[in-house]
Amino acid sequence: MSAKKTSTKSSPAPKKAATAKRSKPAKNATPAEEATKTPDASPPPTETADAKPAKTRKARAEKPKKMSALDAAAKVLGEAGSAMTSKEIIEAMASKGYWTSPGGKTPHATLYAAILREITAKGKETRFAKTERGKFALNGAA
Repeated sequence: MSAKKTSTKSSPAPKKAATAKRSKPAKNATPAEEATKTPDASPPPTETADAKPAKTRKARAEKPKKMSALDAAAKVLGEAGSAMTSKEIIEAMASKGYWTSPGGKTPHATLYAAILREITAKGKETRFAKTERGKFALNGAA
């Protein structure tokens, strides 16, 4: 048998009426003096040593943006003028200093997959063309 679940709603707590604080009259104050006093009057704020200045953004030094692996591959293929395998492209990119692997074990496989993704996604507007099995060239230079 299953037990029936019941939920109980509790009524919300009653709201308290907002009341303004009233200052107590001084023991020896006359009603005229009480009328001239301002309740909770405080002196104007003064700057202290703890005050923090407004934050300003620091200008970042302009660093040259790193070239992506696909951009570097397109540059290498353009300079080579012929079809290359992904391993050859990776070696050329590293030797010319365009791009180096951030520590991956198979950067050539990653590049191969990225080139195929771009060919599939962009269709006729892609930078790369697959010339034969495992070789790529710039689109139009095949």
